[in-house]
Amino acid sequence: MAKIIPFKAVRSTRDKVSLIASRSYESYSVKERNARMKANPFSFLHILNPGYKYHKRISGKKRFGLVKNRYEEFKEDGYFFQDQKPCYYVHKIVDRNGQVFCGIIAAASAKDYENDVIKKHEDTIAAREELFKDYLLTVGFNAEAVLLTYPDNANISIIIEKKMGERAEYEFTTTFKDTHLLWVIDQKQDLEAIQHEFEAMDAIYIADGHHRSSSSYLLTQERHKQNDSHTGDEAYNFFMSYIIPESHLKIHEFFRLITDLNGLSKEEFLIALDEHFRIENRETTEYVPSKKHHFNMYLDGEFYSLYLRKAQYTFENALDQLDAQILYKTVLAPILGIQDLRNSDRIDYVEGKKGAAYIKGLVDEKKYAVGFGMLPVTVEELKQVADQGLKMPPKSTYIEPKLRSAITIYEF
Repeated sequence: MAKIIPFKAVRSTRDKVSLIASRSYESYSVKERNARMKANPFSFLHILNPGYKYHKRISGKKRFGLVKNRYEEFKEDGYFFQDQKPCYYVHKIVDRNGQVFCGIIAAASAKDYENDVIKKHEDTIAAREELFKDYLLTVGFNAEAVLLTYPDNANISIIIEKKMGERAEYEFTTTFKDTHLLWVIDQKQDLEAIQHEFEAMDAIYIADGHHRSSSSYLLTQERHKQNDSHTGDEAYNFFMSYIIPESHLKIHEFFRLITDLNGLSKEEFLIALDEHFRIENRETTEYVPSKKHHFNMYLDGEFYSLYLRKAQYTFENALDQLDAQILYKTVLAPILGIQDLRNSDRIDYVEGKKGAAYIKGLVDEKKYAVGFGMLPVTVEELKQVADQGLKMPPKSTYIEPKLRSAITIYEF
């Protein structure tokens, strides 16, 4: 039974939302970030990067304190206000390619995270969890929602479609050519109906934001210790989420790029691959996999197709079925000697949206020795891995939509 509740969002005024909302902080280069901050005094980046005001890089707890100060200044200047009663927020995104994503911004339960009602498919790094937990404890707000997904639900869809027939509270298009619309659901009947539908669900799934959700859970534990009157209903027991139906989730693959062949010649490498794969040289013809367990490879100016020899591979669980795991177990670890996919400096990842031609260019420039591609993970595969309590290899999924910060803000 999932507990997904309405909350009193802090939001920007209608005339400022397009100026305030920003992409995820880490998605900007330093040069791009500084240029945007110079051109736009209302950008949420001014809150996230408070040292810009003093032309100085500030990190750690000193930065956290200044983030809180900047946030309070934006509120004092009237750029933000808080809704007077708990609401759900319908958020529709139409990206530059015409893909449409539509879901509900709400507060998800940290208790559900603990009890595996909210299911995970990725490992997290403890140091990052603690750092972001400390950040949350200091600033007292979260401006970037965790992306959750749920099985398509007709009753929720009816409420959303009805609300979208009204004038949107926000409607703006970014310089990235993504259009965002927001509607506020504040009618008691609709609030109760949506909450009831989520309560009937046995599980919902994290699509993107594992570190944000795990840090929010750590925050709950910390604040619980500090509060002798803890009831479980306090705002810190929940975290802001953008919850979309499974049919709206778009999953892309990541290419794997390897710097060297681990001391092997090209011929020795191909012979080693032959143990687990049927190999066909496609020469200069780009190959795109059409089935699971088929891979494309670009090596020394030529494309190859690799078909897994299933008789040589054991499928024991949902994780073993994933192409990213197959590549790791048959090629990256035993042949190329890459054991630590997260920290090795011999492997890099490029989102599949960039295409095989982009990978070809990098290999032709001698930046890498070989590149591998595969089909994207499906939603069903993601759920099966999570249901079995397993964790995918790093960079198994590149998931859309990518959310903007500060369209809604959750305070605790």
